[in-house]
Amino acid sequence: MARELGLNPKRLGKLDNHRQEPWKVPLPEFIERLYLKRFGKRRPDVVVSIEARARMEEDRKAWKGELRRRRAGKMSRAKANAG
Repeated sequence: MARELGLNPKRLGKLDNHRQEPWKVPLPEFIERLYLKRFGKRRPDVVVSIEARARMEEDRKAWKGELRRRRAGKMSRAKANAG
């Protein structure tokens, strides 16, 4: 949920209640409240692990790279045929 909200995991410790600030809500509840406020639901529809998300991102980048290579190949062939 924190990833979907755009929160940086390295900075979540600052938001956490270290029992020194009793007015702060515990971090999981804080994230749930933010999520509810922004998206209007308590939990995401699909929960994806960090590893699975990284794999999906790598696949997407590879797919985009392949599209670029194909497009570049078509462009160079078109220039060769035109000249």
